Amino acid sequence: MKLLEQLQILPNSKELYEIAFTHTSYANEEGCQSYERLEYLGDAVLELVISEYLYQNTTYEEGMMTKLRAHYVCETALYEYSMRLGLNEYLRLGHGEEHTGGKYRKAIVADIFESFTGALFLDQGLECAKKFIYETVIPCIEKQEFNFFSDYKSQLQELVQTDQRSLTYRIIAEEGPSHNKTFTAVVEIEGIVYGTGIAHSKKEAEQEAAKSALEKSVNQEIK
Repeated sequence: MKLLEQLQILPNSKELYEIAFTHTSYANEEGCQSYERLEYLGDAVLELVISEYLYQNTTYEEGMMTKLRAHYVCETALYEYSMRLGLNEYLRLGHGEEHTGGKYRKAIVADIFESFTGALFLDQGLECAKKFIYETVIPCIEKQEFNFFSDYKSQLQELVQTDQRSLTYRIIAEEGPSHNKTFTAVVEIEGIVYGTGIAHSKKEAEQEAAKSALEKSVNQEIK
């Protein structure tokens, strides 16, 4: 498997990695095992490694660490990691799933990042799985990458909803001619401005404001 060569991994069990890329549709057609059990295991390994990293490298309270971990192991994030590595190219899909674009289906592509992590853990041990996560996920945390979250407003809402605090957006400026206006939006949490965004539509400006607030939350702990 070319992927293993690129990661400089000499497998003890090639079968584990084949299972890690086997969707249930293929397993049902061929009578073999799917990646679902490995996905379950990989999810736990990811949570452990990222939790340890946040504990050792930040001073955040439990709530903030939990929220950050959730950001970087959500379906959209896992999909992004998989696509960057090209994991979807190794998927084994049933005929129907193959023809309907399963190789690019977000849920499936996200799943195989976890199943591959689980296979690494079983085949090579925790340190190897940890090294893999440190090379793929941790850099996104260190660089405060939120670019794989297309709906920043939803992400920000999720971040503050547990405390039942008020979250509001306001357009504070409109500039330019009617055919090419520029809008400036702010997002407020309990009346305090946490982010500002500028764009050519009100909705886009609000998304930019939410993105700004999310980036600020990493440094100033929105909680």
